[in-house]
Amino acid sequence: MKKIVIQIFAYTIIYGIFNIAIAAGNPEAGKSKSAACVACHMVDGNSVMPEWPKLAGQIPHYLVSQLKAFKSGERVNAVMAPMVKPLSEQDMEDIAAYFSSQTIKMGVADQGQMAVGEKLYKKGEFYTPLTACIGCHGMDGQGNRTWEDTMPIPPTVLAPAVGGQHAAYLAKQLQAFRSGERANDVGQVMQKIAQQMSDDQIKAVAEYMTQLQ
Repeated sequence: MKKIVIQIFAYTIIYGIFNIAIAAGNPEAGKSKSAACVACHMVDGNSVMPEWPKLAGQIPHYLVSQLKAFKSGERVNAVMAPMVKPLSEQDMEDIAAYFSSQTIKMGVADQGQMAVGEKLYKKGEFYTPLTACIGCHGMDGQGNRTWEDTMPIPPTVLAPAVGGQHAAYLAKQLQAFRSGERANDVGQVMQKIAQQMSDDQIKAVAEYMTQLQ
């Protein structure tokens, strides 16, 4: 637990130092620039395939950070890499502004997973130890939406919105963090957390998050 808190603190310092200046995106410009995105993510950012993330309502700074990671190769994805290659920073800001302005459509959860998922999300697991998700992603899964205002003040984390996201996508990302396949989390915060989770725990917490709003 202590190590993860220290890693979150380091994440904040590193991200705050190198990302203080962030340009504002234009949603209208982003709508036209997002034409290539709609095949997978749909016009309103609510993808219909559970393996592809919903972008609607996501924190714009988080979307930009992931687009940059795809472009730099820090986050490896054979589909996304060629899509982001021609994008400028302003393009990314505009696209992020557009999708973040859309309304996410809530997921339908497996009700049989709710009790375990809620416990893990809100309380974690003391004996593992497994850090609770609520600390960074919030009670309703909306992430740290005040990050821009509080980023110079540790410990603030650019935690994405997870509420309403496809359960299958959430589970896939947790598994990728656990295996190290996804390693673009500064300080390995999510990797360390996911490494403490079993397949059953991942499934349960993913199902719980998809119905948050």
